[in-house]
Amino acid sequence: MPGRLAHPVVKSLLENDLYKFTMWQALLHSHPGAQAEYVFVCRNRPLFPLAELKDEVEEQLDHLCSLTFTAEELDYLRGLRFIKSDFVDFLSIFRFQRHFLKVEAQGDDLAISAAGPIAHVMGFEVFVLYIVNELYCRRLPAGPEILADARRRLREKIRLIQEHSAQPAPPGAHPFRLLDFGLRRRYSGPWHEEMVATLAQELPEHFTGTSNVHLSRKLGLVPAGTMAHEYLQAYQAFGFRLRDFQKAALEGWVQEYRGDLGTALTDTVGMDAFLADFDLYFAKLFDGLRHDSGDPIAWGEKAIAHYRKLRIDPAAKQLVFSDSLTVPRALEIHLHFRDRIRTRFGIGTDLTNDTPNPALNIVMKMLSCAGQPVAKLSDSPGKTLCDDPTFLAYLRKVFNHS
Repeated sequence: MPGRLAHPVVKSLLENDLYKFTMWQALLHSHPGAQAEYVFVCRNRPLFPLAELKDEVEEQLDHLCSLTFTAEELDYLRGLRFIKSDFVDFLSIFRFQRHFLKVEAQGDDLAISAAGPIAHVMGFEVFVLYIVNELYCRRLPAGPEILADARRRLREKIRLIQEHSAQPAPPGAHPFRLLDFGLRRRYSGPWHEEMVATLAQELPEHFTGTSNVHLSRKLGLVPAGTMAHEYLQAYQAFGFRLRDFQKAALEGWVQEYRGDLGTALTDTVGMDAFLADFDLYFAKLFDGLRHDSGDPIAWGEKAIAHYRKLRIDPAAKQLVFSDSLTVPRALEIHLHFRDRIRTRFGIGTDLTNDTPNPALNIVMKMLSCAGQPVAKLSDSPGKTLCDDPTFLAYLRKVFNHS
């Protein structure tokens, strides 16, 4: 039963990133029978073997699979303009199925995979990540000094943003806008809530929301997010010509949301390949673009040049930056673009897990869908993920990606 654990990590099924709900709805409507596989990956070296967490992770996942959405949570989702009533009806009877998850200790590594119908396994990702991350953090040196240091670092970030905003700006400059994207690698649930509440109170003109839907509801904030790589990757396997999968995915999004949630993710096969598909039709329909790999300045310049080539005023569009950002880096990027295009900055680990203990760099990515391999060709070294070298080579060839 829910609550049987002394210290459950997950307390609400609403405590997930918004884009998991938006992609969930879109894929449930368009491809409800598709099967998918996700795998957990740790990209850096932890301070102790993650395999030691196996039993605790399994207990927390058992607890996750005992939870259901409450009536109040469903009412909140129903109140979001872009969430459809049939999707809320589906969630009202939804429960995660434990047999779709597999957890193993492989030497020092923790191996976690989810496989099954996409509508039943895609929601696991963020929960698995912050379960592992919080259990990991619980074993690291703790005490009042850890959170005291985190609070000091947060105050310094707030000071930097306030000083940045107090400086004279050129005519037509857009203000600095900040989002919390840090759920999946947060230090703890209580610290995440304290951090978000602090930013909302101290930076009301700059802090515009969080991806954490539970905290959005609890604190009266705007939930933030649209799509992630898995949505576009799934379209690599849905029967479209591979060269056309991005256009098919963007068209599917347009048909699902009809003008809402208009930020497109650009780096599933690289920015250049994305812009080749992002023609006048899509450029007018989408409000802007999200950056998640590669040099952010070069990426933003390409986006502005593309809008100008299409005779679209860049000032009417928006760029969202979300790749491993820190507050100082976000402020640098804002200075570069502020008088040419609107910007927003989704900052994750630097907000929710900036403590003296080094954070994990963990992800859980889609490996296959509808019986076919899928892949992301990142513009950043180390972010490409695919376990099928033949498909990866073919994808590179199709999109001329080096």
